[in-house]
Amino acid sequence: MNGPEITLEVAPELRLFVPHERRGGPTRLTTDGASTLGHVIESLGVPLTEAGTLLVNGEPVARSHVPGPGEHIDVRGIERPQQLPGAPLRFLLDVHLGTLARRLRLLGVDAAYESEDIGDPALAALSARERRVLLSRDRGLLRRRELWAGAYVYSDRPQEQLRDILGRFAPHLAPWTRCTACNGTLAEADKDAVSDLLEHGTQQAYDVFAQCTACARVYWRGAHHGHLETIVADAVREFGGTAVYRAEAQGDGLNR
Repeated sequence: MNGPEITLEVAPELRLFVPHERRGGPTRLTTDGASTLGHVIESLGVPLTEAGTLLVNGEPVARSHVPGPGEHIDVRGIERPQQLPGAPLRFLLDVHLGTLARRLRLLGVDAAYESEDIGDPALAALSARERRVLLSRDRGLLRRRELWAGAYVYSDRPQEQLRDILGRFAPHLAPWTRCTACNGTLAEADKDAVSDLLEHGTQQAYDVFAQCTACARVYWRGAHHGHLETIVADAVREFGGTAVYRAEAQGDGLNR
C-alpha cells in the first residue's frame, strides 16, 4: 500500500487478535488512504465487536474515520458492563458453546442455542431477526455485517466463559427459572399433575417439582443439585441475583 503511514496501538486485552509483531505497543502501519478505521482494525484481526473507543491523537472518532498521515490511533477494549440499547438483553450461542448456554439458562438468562450447525449466515440472520447478542469463538462469524450484536468468548473453559459474559454484559440473574434444555420458563408443578412423567423412584423421593412451560420437561432436586448449586452460588455472589426456585432435571447435561 502506498497510502499514509499511521501509528496504531491496541489495548492489552485485544493483543491476542493481532500479529505477534504488533503486540508490544505502538507500531507503524501504512494504509491505502481510503479504507475506514473500522476496516483497518478488522484487517489486523480484531473483530469490531471487541473494539471499544477509538482515539485519534487522543480524540474519539467513529469507525468511519479514514486515517490520515501521521495519526496515532489507540484501539481500546469494550467498556464493561457493555450497554446495548434498543432491545432486551438476550443471547444466541453457536454450536460450540452448549455448556455455556445451559449455565446461562440455569441462572435465568435468555440464551438461545443451536445444537446443530446451521451455518454462519443463518446464525447471523437469527441474531438480527431476534436482536440477540451472538456469542462465539469464531472471529469470522463475528465479522458478518448482518449481526445485530456480538461478542467473542475468550476462554475455552465453561466457568471462565460464564464469568466473562456475566462481567461483560451484567444480565439480570434469576436462577432456577429457565429450562436448561430449551430456554423456556419454569413454573411450579403439582406432583400429581406430573406424576405420569416421573419414574417411580423419583415420585417416592421428591415432592417439589417445576415444569417447563414450553417443552414440559420436569425438574426436581436430583443427584446433581449440589454441583448446580455451586455454579449458581458462585455467580450470584459475584454478580448478584435472586434464587427463585431450586430444582434440576436428570440428564440435563450441565455436568458434561
